[in-house]
Amino acid sequence: MPKVAIVMGSDSDLKVMSKAASMLEKLGIDYEMTIISAHRMPDTFFDWAKGAEGRGVKVIIAGAGMAAHLPGMCAALFPMPVIGVPMSGKNLDGMDALYSIVQMPPGIPVATVAIDGGMNAAILAAKILAVSDPEILQKLKDYSEEMKAGVQAKADKLHEIGYEKYLNN
Repeated sequence: MPKVAIVMGSDSDLKVMSKAASMLEKLGIDYEMTIISAHRMPDTFFDWAKGAEGRGVKVIIAGAGMAAHLPGMCAALFPMPVIGVPMSGKNLDGMDALYSIVQMPPGIPVATVAIDGGMNAAILAAKILAVSDPEILQKLKDYSEEMKAGVQAKADKLHEIGYEKYLNN
């Protein structure tokens, strides 16, 4: 049963939202992923969002560009956390989507990550789940240690060979 649902309004969002899926897979978290346009197929969207809790979903990650209604509509219909991922776009570079997602009315919050921040949306979803799941919490701690080791390895290499060789390597 999926714990996280990933939804996007268009297949053009898949490049960003696949990063969320990859991170959830790395952390061993079951998810479902779909494309639903809140504007072009509202009845389908309403059924999907209202049915998410019954499917076992605990967190929704919703990606959207431009007017970015999808995350807010998910938050209006789904009683648990929704994380919005604003998509970069050709007109305003994603700022329109960012503002649309973060400026939700009182009582309908949407947690929001950076523009094109699919990976961080998955990590935030995992942190939400980790509050009541020690296994996910441990996987997040392990992931943090992996990141730390990766940065330390780069620092060690820089100190060993110097910045000029590092840049040309």
